[in-house]
Amino acid sequence: MDFVCINDMLRDDELRSILSRLDNDKDKERFGLVCKRWLYLQSTERKKLSIRAGPHMLRKIAARFSRLVELDLSQSVSRSFYPGVTDSDLAVIADGFKSLKVLNLQNCKGIADTGMVSIGCGLSSLQSLDVSYCRKLTDKGLSAVAEGCHDLRSLHLAGCRFVTDGLLQAISKNCCNLEELVLQGCTNISDVGITDLVNGCRNITFLDINKCSNIGDTGIFSVSKACSASLKTLKLLDCYKVGDESLFSLAEFCKNLETLVIGGCRDISDESLKSLAAACKSSLKKLRMDWCLNISDSSMSCILTQCRNLEALDIGCCEQVTDAAFEGLGEIELSLKFLMVNCPKVTVAGIGMLLDRCTSLEYLDVRSCPHVTKVGCEEAGLQFPQCCKVNFLGSLNEMDVF
Repeated sequence: MDFVCINDMLRDDELRSILSRLDNDKDKERFGLVCKRWLYLQSTERKKLSIRAGPHMLRKIAARFSRLVELDLSQSVSRSFYPGVTDSDLAVIADGFKSLKVLNLQNCKGIADTGMVSIGCGLSSLQSLDVSYCRKLTDKGLSAVAEGCHDLRSLHLAGCRFVTDGLLQAISKNCCNLEELVLQGCTNISDVGITDLVNGCRNITFLDINKCSNIGDTGIFSVSKACSASLKTLKLLDCYKVGDESLFSLAEFCKNLETLVIGGCRDISDESLKSLAAACKSSLKKLRMDWCLNISDSSMSCILTQCRNLEALDIGCCEQVTDAAFEGLGEIELSLKFLMVNCPKVTVAGIGMLLDRCTSLEYLDVRSCPHVTKVGCEEAGLQFPQCCKVNFLGSLNEMDVF
């Protein structure tokens, strides 16, 4: 029998079909080791890459990985390198990776508006951009991204302290498909900007405005009404101007809300929280309400008895909550997996009532409950679920579930 070379028999599209059926990344790398032709096909089919490279190497990478969809150049807070990603790198990326849809530049502190202008001009297909903690960026550069990337779906701007309402107006005009926006710590934005944003972006599912201290009830009302059908996650940590009116508007319009963070919103009271619990009883899965000092047993009991799908709850430092909040649970089986109590008036008896109804609990934080100790729980004969980690003294890593 004559020898037949596989490369003579199979076309490029057939080899690509074979490659697409390899689920394991190592198998895909082995595919590229067969010969130069297979290496070229493996390279051009690669969709995602995490790298550290300067302009010269980026050009070579762009030539090899011509169909790259996702590029991760992010740096960790603890292990960054100098000078890191620069505006000239972004110019190369904008010119060389035309198919790019996802770009992660988190903690790349060297980039500025010039680099963002390059991205806006060169990457019209971009759908996701993370420039969290790129502290040099202003409205000028980010507005260029909004104007050039009309299909933007996700934008992370946490820690970009120079961002103002002007950027939100540009996003509203140009990015009507936006679904996810993170503005944590952008203290220059206000209710005016948030209202402008949702006038054009009505499909937002995830909005993080933690620590945006100028956002109040007016802005949240606008978000609730405009994004009523889509909004699933809203984060308002330490937005001290947010009060009962915000929760009443969420209860009225946002029946599909799954995650709500209102920690540090100290003006929120029982009545608005009860209204929210009734409206979102089927959808709500995560609720963080630590330091809501006006919350008492009545609203706490309402949340536990009505929100049957609630998986994570933080009521830390809610000073009015006592064991009485858990007395009305009866035979209700709670879905809670993560529970942060840390209420000064809650005792071992209250924890016992919770444990009776929380058979799926994976993490319990009671380190700030002066009446709840490991010894006290053992003496009371409390039985924690087998896989549950209990934080009595802060010795365990905090669970980031919100």
